Amino acid sequence: MRVLVRRCWGPPLAHGARRGRPSPQWRALARLGWEDCRDSRVREKPPWRVLFFGTDQFAREALRALHAARYPGQGSGDPAAEGLQAAPGRPAPRVLDFWLRKAWAAERCGPRSRRLLAPRRENKEEELIDKLEVVTMPSPSPKGLPVKQYAVQSQLPVYEWPDVGSGEYDVGVVASFGRLLNEALILKFPYGILNVHPSCLPRWRGPAPVIHTVLHGDTVTGVTIMQIRPKRFDVGPILKQETVPVPPKSTAKELEAVLSRLGANMLISVLKNLPESLSNGRQQPMEGATYAPKISAGTSCIKWEEQTSEQIFRLYRAIGNIIPLQTLWMANTIKLLDLVEVNSSVLADPKLTGQALIPGSVIYHKQSQILLVYCKDGWIGVRSVMLKKSLTATDFYNGYLHPWYQKNSQAQPSQCRFQTLRLPTKKKQKKTVAMQQCIE
Repeated sequence: MRVLVRRCWGPPLAHGARRGRPSPQWRALARLGWEDCRDSRVREKPPWRVLFFGTDQFAREALRALHAARYPGQGSGDPAAEGLQAAPGRPAPRVLDFWLRKAWAAERCGPRSRRLLAPRRENKEEELIDKLEVVTMPSPSPKGLPVKQYAVQSQLPVYEWPDVGSGEYDVGVVASFGRLLNEALILKFPYGILNVHPSCLPRWRGPAPVIHTVLHGDTVTGVTIMQIRPKRFDVGPILKQETVPVPPKSTAKELEAVLSRLGANMLISVLKNLPESLSNGRQQPMEGATYAPKISAGTSCIKWEEQTSEQIFRLYRAIGNIIPLQTLWMANTIKLLDLVEVNSSVLADPKLTGQALIPGSVIYHKQSQILLVYCKDGWIGVRSVMLKKSLTATDFYNGYLHPWYQKNSQAQPSQCRFQTLRLPTKKKQKKTVAMQQCIE
């Protein structure tokens, strides 16, 4: 049985409802110039035609799951993992096999060849995805973003935003895309556009949910599959939501990997029962909503007088792999590359306990070969820094700290300290960085 196209978030027409007067959904389509959509047909069950929007590693995992669902029973869907990467300019082996069979079937059977073209299967598991195409963002890198790299390896059609192709699709899927999709685009998909979001909405709406989960010390997080709405990020109805504990001391990158696998599995589960999932969607609660904005270079500037050691370590675990934490020493910007917790035996050193210290004071601890920096409530350790070039803590002491103390033999450690770096506003704006759960 086939049904007419309806607005992506509209309910199906009730049995016995009047059909004479155009519904609001059809009037919306007519305003957008799609009157001829009345003759289009929509699939009521898989396999689906999917257009995927994504950029980063989190999105790549969702795309991998969708691609694997095109060929059930034939591996992970990852060309690199399965040794199916092709030489430059050549199709991957599985794709080559498909096109050879297609050419043979077209020559031998003509219009009847379609049933011969389905990839050979090792089992009779139902195919979930019929067509899969990809939209990603332009990148200065010749290889492109992770989603584009995977799509090219897998021989999937790729478009660069704002080009979204001109094909017909049943449903769209978004993961870490970072762009608002307008109503006209959403309405092109009979089942709307799904979003794989790495947080328990309505907590951490926005482009950097994983970073803010770690930054604020959340102990529980999760993934939400929701339906896109125009004009605002992450406000649509929830189709599926699962929670997981945040592993202690995990970085945003590590947490993102966990959530990407969970999100990919949840997406496949929703697509297997898409009409039912849409009809059972629930609105997000009004309470508990928080926003996860993009991270800027200014976020990486440590405020020694204001931040505790725990807050600094959270900041390091949240953004350290994207933007190194920064501070100021003798009018020079220093990047702190490798932070470590300070153990109790080091803290018992009389050199630390017998002095009056202020936040930012820096001391070299020879036995553990780390720099000790005093903050609002205690110490953090630094193994390496960047000052013109990468330096170990020992190198920094020998090349900078020790010579300074030789010239200023009567100085106190508080006079040789790290200070808060304050970036100009314009510089902050230029260095704004996007993440994904989050991150391009």
